[in-house]
Amino acid sequence: MTRILLVEDSKFLRLASERALAHAGYEVSSAGDGEEALRMASEKLPDLILLDMMLPKLGGPEVLRALKSDKATAGIPVVVLTGLSQKNAERLREDGASGFLEKSALGLDSGSEALLVAVRDFVQELCGKRASRLGASNK
Repeated sequence: MTRILLVEDSKFLRLASERALAHAGYEVSSAGDGEEALRMASEKLPDLILLDMMLPKLGGPEVLRALKSDKATAGIPVVVLTGLSQKNAERLREDGASGFLEKSALGLDSGSEALLVAVRDFVQELCGKRASRLGASNK
């Protein structure tokens, strides 16, 4: 079962997304701020992190950089949940983001289908890359 850490400060969006992801068969943990996200990522070592950019205590960009600089969490794919411009997306990719989901395009306030489709696609793509790297390193 794919383990996902959902980092979102909006309680409504976090609970709705967490419920939808769990119903779709993912093992979901969630964090409501950046400090909690770093702690949970180290403890749970999820297969994928969905990271909001606007977080209390420690912002999303700082969380992303901290995750990628820690040997234990550096290999975990991080998909950024954002409404940021393309310019900021390029910077986040340089900092280690594996992908982006634009919140407004997901329509989370009216359902979770777009989120589930996007997460499924990321899991297939990212976990496939991870498996092929592991296979190549075992040869």
